[in-house]
Amino acid sequence: MQAPSRLCIWIALAALTIFAPQTQAGNLKITSTPSGATVEIDGVVVGTTPYEANFPGGYFHKPHTVFGARLDHPLVARIYKDGYTSQEFTLTEGPHEWVSLNGKDHGHYWLIKADVAEVTLKPASAVFNGKVKATSASGATAIMTPEIPIERVVEIASPAVVKLRTPEGWGTGFLITDTGVIATNHHVTRGVVTVMVVFAHGPERLGKVVYSDPKLDLALVKIDGEGLPYLPLADIADVHAGQTVVAIGNPAHGFTNTVTQGIVSAVGRNRTEGDGTWIQTDAAINPGNSGGPLLNTRGSVVGINTRKEFTEHGSANPDDRPLQGIGFALSSEDLLEILRRFYPATSADSSSRPVQSSGTGTVTISSDGVVLEIFVDGKFVGQSPSVFSLPTGVHQVLIKARGRKDWQRDLEVLKDSQVALRPVLELQASTAQR
Repeated sequence: MQAPSRLCIWIALAALTIFAPQTQAGNLKITSTPSGATVEIDGVVVGTTPYEANFPGGYFHKPHTVFGARLDHPLVARIYKDGYTSQEFTLTEGPHEWVSLNGKDHGHYWLIKADVAEVTLKPASAVFNGKVKATSASGATAIMTPEIPIERVVEIASPAVVKLRTPEGWGTGFLITDTGVIATNHHVTRGVVTVMVVFAHGPERLGKVVYSDPKLDLALVKIDGEGLPYLPLADIADVHAGQTVVAIGNPAHGFTNTVTQGIVSAVGRNRTEGDGTWIQTDAAINPGNSGGPLLNTRGSVVGINTRKEFTEHGSANPDDRPLQGIGFALSSEDLLEILRRFYPATSADSSSRPVQSSGTGTVTISSDGVVLEIFVDGKFVGQSPSVFSLPTGVHQVLIKARGRKDWQRDLEVLKDSQVALRPVLELQASTAQR
């Protein structure tokens, strides 16, 4: 009897592959205590707890054929509910390398760890205790302090700056209450429930991620303790281009609590960087600095060091020109906006805010060589030039500049509208006579 030809063997194998029964779908269930919490998977709201969804069997078990479904990226779930802490965790494990029997590499895949995930959310009142200190030059509850030497700023701030270590790497954070609430970037804690909190001097502590905001790239971590060193948060309206600032963090290949100094290059909204108000600085910010404080010369936090632009187009191409001194910190005002949900007394801004309506419009404010400070509905939103979105409706726009009279208008924003303003501010009488 003749041996079957190779062609016949391949045809038989192909037939077995095509007509082989497909792996049954798997069921993923996410529950929470209390129930009714919102479920996000990879930033998309998919339902509320208890949540159930069917996924291909290849998401739970190693794929057997090239025709089977496989998961080619990790899945991160975020669970949150008003009045409770949020929790974020990675649903998958991987990457795994898939090499077929003939030695062909089919790339990487991820597997869902378990078909049931149970989450317990703690009441916010049980976690966010203590007080947050906010400093301001304009608020009635302001706590103003004189400028102090940079060495003294570092000496005071360093004990409150910590290194946050996760299985994926590390970043920086800083204490904002004496009861152990730590602020950092969301991308530092993404997908983990706990982190190791390392102080410059003292034992490591286990911290729990109790709040995360992927859109603003902010997260809050909680450790147990009382009487801990912490940093006050500055009012963004007190931040101006040219001011001296200090960054403290844990950069790669650097020492713990490395210090760099620079100036504020600009303040404003930046669509490229994302939501929120951004502080551009030439203070050195490197990988590992993420989540650390950007401080003024009064020892208050003006921003959270978030990212640095290394090249013009963000590629590894040798023709992509390197950039110098362009780093970004998310403003302390954005952090305060989140903290006011848990610490209502922190707010020094008692001005009324417009009721949010459906739709937004784009507003562009520029000037002829004069740095303008822009306030919308009583809130500082940046310096000129600046482009930002506003909800539809009437908004109060106030423009300030040193040595000039204030410029104020009521601006009606229509859905999908684009408004460009170039206000001209008159010189103050005392300035014009000089």
